[in-house]
Amino acid sequence: MQRLGTMIHQLARYRNQWEGLMKASAADAASQGPSPTAPSRLTEVREFGTNPGNLRMFTYAPQELSASPALVVVLHGCTQNAAGYDYGSGWSVLAERYGFVALFPEQQEANNPKRCFNWFQPADTERGAGEAASIREMVERAARDHGIDRSRIFVTGLSAGGAMTATMLATYPEVFAGGAIIAGLPYRCATSVPQAFECMFQGQSRPSREWGDLVRRASSHRGPWPKVSVWHGSADATVKPLNAGEIIKQWTNVHGLPPLPSRSETVDGYPRRIWTNDAGEDVIEEYVITGMAHGTPLATGDGDNHYGVAGPFLLEVGISSSYHIAQFWGLTTDAAPRRQPRETPQAMLREEPAQAHPKQSEERAEPVSSSIPDVGSVITRALKAAGLMR
Repeated sequence: MQRLGTMIHQLARYRNQWEGLMKASAADAASQGPSPTAPSRLTEVREFGTNPGNLRMFTYAPQELSASPALVVVLHGCTQNAAGYDYGSGWSVLAERYGFVALFPEQQEANNPKRCFNWFQPADTERGAGEAASIREMVERAARDHGIDRSRIFVTGLSAGGAMTATMLATYPEVFAGGAIIAGLPYRCATSVPQAFECMFQGQSRPSREWGDLVRRASSHRGPWPKVSVWHGSADATVKPLNAGEIIKQWTNVHGLPPLPSRSETVDGYPRRIWTNDAGEDVIEEYVITGMAHGTPLATGDGDNHYGVAGPFLLEVGISSSYHIAQFWGLTTDAAPRRQPRETPQAMLREEPAQAHPKQSEERAEPVSSSIPDVGSVITRALKAAGLMR
């Protein structure tokens, strides 16, 4: 009972820290300007497979597409949705400009009350199961619908979406040519709610080989491996910056690369480290956004390399992560830009109301509580309030 009491106390402390940081980060982002409204230019796709993770699927496909366009999967963070994260990060504007298709999975409150992807639940992070399988089904549907070049499928996400990006790269490495993890965590950093809190607020350091083995055990794939871009704010108090270094350790080990980068440089005022393989290809990069809190780095405005609209967890810091990630994947050089001059997000987005949320046919069952009802109830309430339990 003493250990149980300690666990309840720790969960309550983590819950308070989580809620406080979410409010503080949102307030810090909002202080940069009013929170944007998010008119949606996305189209919902209702039928895309068995959908074991009970997610929603949205896409954006420009009118002008090449015969075999690339596909970018974009995963929002906690408290966000597909349309809002697209508007803030600028991915559909990039898709319009460079002629690729964007896919936006969306979490539902029936799965997680804070709309976090369940990156810490084994049932959602294994190949062929849960939310990971739903996203894979969406990729297949989008690939068929738009004639996607299957050698150019990529995935990116923020926070819980960043952790789910790591999941997709590990469980379906043959599907993705590259991924970008923003303020995220290594694959299998956590397989339970207490571990999730520990990874977020403290970080978990492991030897590179242990991290790499977790990826290698996630599928039977043995290479080639996806390119990986890692972004993290040095002042992130929601997901400790230690996690960025652990992600680098995980993927340098998978790629068989040394721990030290091949070169370092400064991009838009921020340090970038790059790891190059034996063929001379840049396969891993890391950006540390000095002084930035928890969120996606933006450079807003009318410049050619400026995308997105600042808001909660979408932070104006003078560098567009979306643009530089697309550049790292080769999406900005494969074809000439489709629009000159580029239209702004405000001009391009259609002022349409968001689509009504479809009535759910069924909801997932709540986890069975402890055999001690009052204690189980305390734990369950704490975890639900933190957004880390269905």
